[in-house]
Amino acid sequence: MKYEHKPSFDNTIKDLSPIRKIKVKEAIRDMVIFFETRKRTSGLGLKKLRKNYWEIRTDLKDRILFRLKGDTVEFIIVGSHDEIKRYLKNA
Repeated sequence: MKYEHKPSFDNTIKDLSPIRKIKVKEAIRDMVIFFETRKRTSGLGLKKLRKNYWEIRTDLKDRILFRLKGDTVEFIIVGSHDEIKRYLKNA
């Protein structure tokens, strides 16, 4: 499995507080562990949204939207439930 950060992901993460950035990194680490071992950690909140779009939770507020494209995971944005919904509406 390959992992890729889209420019939109980098743009949304750059404005986050240091604590929120750490939570994003931890959630991504947990997701990578899941994809590599198939062992899901508690609180990952992995959810299929539509077709190839999925989300994981960093905490109650933030989510990470990603797309599965072949053997690549493309991280798209970090945002609230409403921001993810808005992105998907325009995608």
